[in-house]
Amino acid sequence: MSSAAIAAQLSLDFAMPRLRQVETPAARATDPMTSHLAAEQITASGKRGQQQAQAIAAVRAFPGMTSFELAMRTKLDRYMLARRLPECLTTGAVRKDEPRTCSITGRLATTWFPT
Repeated sequence: MSSAAIAAQLSLDFAMPRLRQVETPAARATDPMTSHLAAEQITASGKRGQQQAQAIAAVRAFPGMTSFELAMRTKLDRYMLARRLPECLTTGAVRKDEPRTCSITGRLATTWFPT
C-alpha cells in the first residue's frame, strides 16, 4: 500500500465514535516539572487527542501489528505511538493481544487490535 493510500485510510478512520474521555496523566509523579508542563501543554492544545486518534486509526488500518510495525507502515513516530496506545487502551478503542516477535526489532512485543 502506498504512503498516499495509507494517509487516505488513516484520515477516513478519524471519523470514529465518541470514546470515553480518559484523564490519565501524561507525566509520572516522579518526572521533572518540565515534563509536567509539557504534558499540560500537549493536552490543552488538543495535540494529545489528535495523536490518540492517529494511533487508533493506525490500529484500525493495520490490526495485529506492534507499535514499531505500525510506525513503519504509517510513518507515525514510534515513540508517540508507544505513549498513546496505552491511553487508547484505557478508552476502550484498542486492545492488546498476545505478544509476538516484531518483524522490525526481532524482539517480543505487544500486538494491538481495534475493539
